[in-house]
Amino acid sequence: MAQQDTASSDQHDSAPSGQQDTAPSGQQDTAPSGQQDTASSPLAEALARVGDRWTLLIVEALLGGPRRFNDLLDQLPGIAASILSERLKRLERDGLLLARPYSERPPRAAYQLTADGRELAGALRLLAAWGAGHADPAQAPVHPACGTPVEARWYCPTCDHLVDGEPDSAEVRYV
Repeated sequence: MAQQDTASSDQHDSAPSGQQDTAPSGQQDTAPSGQQDTASSPLAEALARVGDRWTLLIVEALLGGPRRFNDLLDQLPGIAASILSERLKRLERDGLLLARPYSERPPRAAYQLTADGRELAGALRLLAAWGAGHADPAQAPVHPACGTPVEARWYCPTCDHLVDGEPDSAEVRYV
């Protein structure tokens, strides 16, 4: 039984973009009509694009600027070259990074984030802060001027106001 769970996990990490994960029973998640369920929320859409084990770590590695394939391999301990190659191709296909050739023989490229890829920086900061707060609060991001841990807040740029508390899903409209 444990071998089956491991195989299922491995399939998830290497599944091509756009394929649905299998349900715990081994069946595809389907909508009531028998059609495969598409992303049902903005969060589901985001997770479908960048929610696997390695993608956000690759994006984080590229936030500092363009990197070559071997530089990324060195910066991401534990990732297999084949997984890195597949994730880079998928990120490029999804418009989150560009591959800029620097050698024709052998074909080699440097990878850099697009504007859409750089937009993930805020989400990465929030996830890193959450992770630090749960693993080691001393690593949580702090305000450099006073040393107080920073907090994320909902903000309306049109009204130029902070939103008190977290809005419930009925009050939030994603555009």
